[in-house]
Amino acid sequence: MQTKSRPLEDLTNLVTNAVGAVKGVGDEVKAMGRSQAERLIADMDLITRDEFEILKAQMQNLVDVNAGLKKKVASLEKQVKALKK
Repeated sequence: MQTKSRPLEDLTNLVTNAVGAVKGVGDEVKAMGRSQAERLIADMDLITRDEFEILKAQMQNLVDVNAGLKKKVASLEKQVKALKK
């Protein structure tokens, strides 16, 4: 004996297929959005994390060199003042 009637099976299959189609459309929309976001980011000409870390290290090195030069200039200014006296 059948537990489901034929029209009910057809309706169940229709709903199942509709849900699958909606999920497929949703996946397509997500993929298109991701693709457009990636294209926008690529057009922005952003740097990579590695490039950022290299620049950060270079900037820290320049800050350290600048601090050393400031100390040296201050020392030389003291020597010049001492010689003028």
